[in-house]
Amino acid sequence: MSGRIIFATGNAGKMKEIRMIMADTGMEIVSMKEAGIAPDIEENGTTYEENALIKARAVAACTDDIVLADDSGLEIDYLGGEPGVYSARYLGEDTSYRIKNATLVQRLEGVPDEKRTARFVCAIAAVLPDGRELTTRAAVEGQIGYEEKGEHGFGYDPIFYVPKFHKTTAELTEEEKNQVSHRGQALQRMKEELKKYESVNCE
Repeated sequence: MSGRIIFATGNAGKMKEIRMIMADTGMEIVSMKEAGIAPDIEENGTTYEENALIKARAVAACTDDIVLADDSGLEIDYLGGEPGVYSARYLGEDTSYRIKNATLVQRLEGVPDEKRTARFVCAIAAVLPDGRELTTRAAVEGQIGYEEKGEHGFGYDPIFYVPKFHKTTAELTEEEKNQVSHRGQALQRMKEELKKYESVNCE
């Protein structure tokens, strides 16, 4: 693949993950901020895919590059799937994740391990220069911990425990996280879709 991909995010932690995962594409990966694009985006979709497409379409309207966007969330089974698609806006967008995480742990007080099941879900949307749209989705299963642990990652990572590694996602190394990450898996699937697009365009 050649050219440039603009990712519809301003989150530096997310961009670091994305660049690591997409490094072997040979494409320049820039955030919408780095590309000088700042559309007013209202994420009012009811699914991860809808929200990712809303973001990707808004940025694609300002460029001829490939645009990718993601929407992800934490689904806690005991809380009926909350916070889900509203994860970023849970308790208000400006509320710190320390407060969000503490609130979720508190809501699960007294709940045993086997009922603390949860998953991170991520959908990636692409809008291609020819107007075509693609979406991929992936999830990673885990449990909600009893307190924040780990200094890596961001968002809900410190309370999301991954049984495979006996660690929270905030305790994983970058390599470990990219192996299991919902965003990593969804990006890998999108990479395969983009390769198909490139091969068709090169024929």
